[in-house]
Amino acid sequence: MVLSPKQEEELRLAVADYLQSCGYTNALDAFKKDASIPEVIDNKKYSGLLEKKWSSVVRLQKKVMDLESKLNNTTREMNSGVPTRLSRSSNDWIPRPPERHCLAGHRSPITCVLFHPVYNIMVSSSEDASIKVWDYECGDLERTLRGHTDSVQDLSFDSSGKLLASSSADMTVKIWDFQTFECRMTLRGHDHNVSSICFLPSGDFLLSSSRDKTIKMWEVATGYCVYNFEGHREWVRQVAVTSDGSLMASCSNDQTVRVWSLSSKECKEELRGHEHVVECIKWSPESSHRYINEASGTEVPKGQKSGPFLASGSRDRVIKIWDAIAGVCLFSLVGHDNWVRSLAFHAGGKYLASASDDKSIKIWELRHKRCSKSLEAHNHFVTSIDFHRSSPFVITGSVDLTIKVWECR
Repeated sequence: MVLSPKQEEELRLAVADYLQSCGYTNALDAFKKDASIPEVIDNKKYSGLLEKKWSSVVRLQKKVMDLESKLNNTTREMNSGVPTRLSRSSNDWIPRPPERHCLAGHRSPITCVLFHPVYNIMVSSSEDASIKVWDYECGDLERTLRGHTDSVQDLSFDSSGKLLASSSADMTVKIWDFQTFECRMTLRGHDHNVSSICFLPSGDFLLSSSRDKTIKMWEVATGYCVYNFEGHREWVRQVAVTSDGSLMASCSNDQTVRVWSLSSKECKEELRGHEHVVECIKWSPESSHRYINEASGTEVPKGQKSGPFLASGSRDRVIKIWDAIAGVCLFSLVGHDNWVRSLAFHAGGKYLASASDDKSIKIWELRHKRCSKSLEAHNHFVTSIDFHRSSPFVITGSVDLTIKVWECR
């Protein structure tokens, strides 16, 4: 590279200023003599100039390396024949790097991220005891909801999106009016950390699970606890309800998954197979049933329905797909290098997404029981993931205090 006479002079004077500021007097005298630099240097103009230029070069190098990495990823996708969004069905859209937005605002690890069922917004909860509302398309923070006095562990919208429920380590459940953003009521009754919350499809009742080993059913209109489910021997990590509201699943530190009938309140099945704490569960949508049946080699007679099916993720690093009625594990998905923390089904049913403490998210193609995409998503444990029902977006939350919005194509 050839420098102009003015640039050469600036460089010589900046080097001389650097030598002078570091106290390298012998080197400075020799440099002045060889470079024909005057004895008196305008310190104000050249003070710190070399350090500033060097810092700029380092920043630019990092940016170039990031861009090269993204270009290499894109080139690999093109060479492997991955089609663009315009040429592929929405059922085949999966998240691809880089992220569209990286949202920061929470002061402690993110515990849950969740899309609103109607509007173009999402919510996040954190160990900083707050809930934040974001516009995921433009990446703006809309507002912050405060009221809990300890870590907010989980979030759930009712089907209309007018109510938001939150559970917390402060042993309470709060129901928020999502039109006025005010807390409508606080539900008390658990004796320990309330780790999970879930509305029933009707919106009339709410389920919560706790470290006190119980699951409670609450009437939304009155805030009364109408039933207490007992059976797990340890902390109940998560609860989930089928789309028709007939069955509830729960997972626990006791390494089991239980399937309950919400009409009779009885435990129908106890699913055993994981070798460590079961962190998360997710009911599959009906659109996934044919892919799960193909993967498990199950032939369904014409006119009959299959399922329901349930996915579970564990600290044993394995994801299992269960037939909830038969009580059997159909197949396992192995690939994560650390705890599996969160699961989300693609609305089209073809894929299952998982988030893990190995800092990655993986997209599993159910039909072939294989990982079709793995993203190094965050700089720390990935604690939560959600797939949008109709738009091409995925969101993830992490212990690194950030939320990322991924565009699918």
